[in-house]
Amino acid sequence: MSRAPVARPQLDADAFRTALGHFATGVAVITTTGPAGFTCQSLTSLSLDPPMVSFSVSRTSATWPRIEVEGAVCVNILGQGQAALARRFAAAGTDRFADTPWMPSEVLGLPRLDGVTACIEATVEAVYPGGDHHLVVCRVAAVDTVATAEPPLIYYRGRLTKSDQKGAGHA
Repeated sequence: MSRAPVARPQLDADAFRTALGHFATGVAVITTTGPAGFTCQSLTSLSLDPPMVSFSVSRTSATWPRIEVEGAVCVNILGQGQAALARRFAAAGTDRFADTPWMPSEVLGLPRLDGVTACIEATVEAVYPGGDHHLVVCRVAAVDTVATAEPPLIYYRGRLTKSDQKGAGHA
């Protein structure tokens, strides 16, 4: 038995953005050689076997083409004291690496930002169209975490926030 298509009213973009704003996410900076990088709030674990992650990047990103050509990324997971770093890598038209200390990552030699709570080195496996974004699927080559890392930087309701045991405050 087939169903006739259901007519759906057009979804209000602001209402959609507000609803998704109620879902807190971590904040990372995706980097590659060049160096190049951008702030990302859409990182997710995709698979444990094989180890894979995915993230989304805007189709209008000036940084994405540089990363796509390299075919490898370092996912720098930010701690709550790194809101300024997140803002720097989100700003368009600036030298994001000016005055940003980093070192080559251990396995792939990609920019690993100083002070991050964890880093994931990965190679790009696939890129899929997704509306106004690309969905990027990566195979993890190496991970490194910092035992003394601070709590994560969180993106919630359109703002970078700190998490603490009493509740969330703005970064």
